Amino acid sequence: MGGDFGPSVVVPAALDFLGERRDLALILVGNEGAIREQLQGAASDERVTIRHASQIVAMDESPSRALRNKKDSSMRVAIELVKDGVAQACVSAGNTGALMATARFVLKTLPGVDRPAIITAVPSQHGSTHLLDLGANVDCSAIHLFQFAVMGSELITAVEGVTAPKVGLLNIGEEEIKGNEQVKQAHELLVASDLNYVGYVEGDDIYLGDVDLVVMDGFVGNVALKTSEGLAKLLGRLLSRSFKQNWLTRISGLAALPIINRFRRTYDPRQYNGASLLGLRGIVIKSHGGADRLSFKNAIRIAEKEIHSNVPERIAQQVAVHLDQERRRAAG
Repeated sequence: MGGDFGPSVVVPAALDFLGERRDLALILVGNEGAIREQLQGAASDERVTIRHASQIVAMDESPSRALRNKKDSSMRVAIELVKDGVAQACVSAGNTGALMATARFVLKTLPGVDRPAIITAVPSQHGSTHLLDLGANVDCSAIHLFQFAVMGSELITAVEGVTAPKVGLLNIGEEEIKGNEQVKQAHELLVASDLNYVGYVEGDDIYLGDVDLVVMDGFVGNVALKTSEGLAKLLGRLLSRSFKQNWLTRISGLAALPIINRFRRTYDPRQYNGASLLGLRGIVIKSHGGADRLSFKNAIRIAEKEIHSNVPERIAQQVAVHLDQERRRAAG
């Protein structure tokens, strides 16, 4: 029921995904009447189950209020289904803060994980780069950044099949003397670990560098992501405006259309929709609130990948390994 469009996007996206995958079922959680209105002829599909929820968390509602007063919200009910083992993952386009707070309260964090983090992939020169944290944790200690690196690295290995993902720590320069104390201390922890840590990276390395994962605190990560989204929209609008200036530019635009369309397909941000809430005892995927049908379908696809890759279990194992290594270093 969340996001800018609610069931009018979520339900068609769910049906699109079911059309591509015959081996999974979806539980649509929310107002039953609104859901059935969108299902129409697909209501008889045995792979579609409706779970009625009487409340909705508003997009501007405070996480504490949602957690306290919205125990029968579609968001809460969906996460409870994951906790109870009825569902293997939850996908929501709702209020990010409320989703994180509710998921953390209901599912709890994995052993050894202090704070969950939000991770997503963005298109880059070598394919894609994963970024975390993207807003769940505004203030982070060095150990939090280290844990983010461990969780993000294991996610990429599990879902993308990259054996030793290259991990970079976002900083204002690549020199050892630069950065605040948290970043410098996290750098030391990463250097001493067995992660494939390549050192400090700068903002342009997110798109142009040779790294698989860029680690940062949630304040910086959210600003970086929103700045990137704004720049992408600006470039698209400027390009469109340039081709519409006069008859000559319009002809040029028609000639360049195949290249432009190929570029759009390759770097379509809708193909990258779906951020994972890492560090929880269950899979929760956050879709962009403004997601359209294709975008939300991709968020479901990410959830399916994480289910098949047993992401929470693998992250728990890796966190335990690195905690043990840290204890041995401290003792030795």
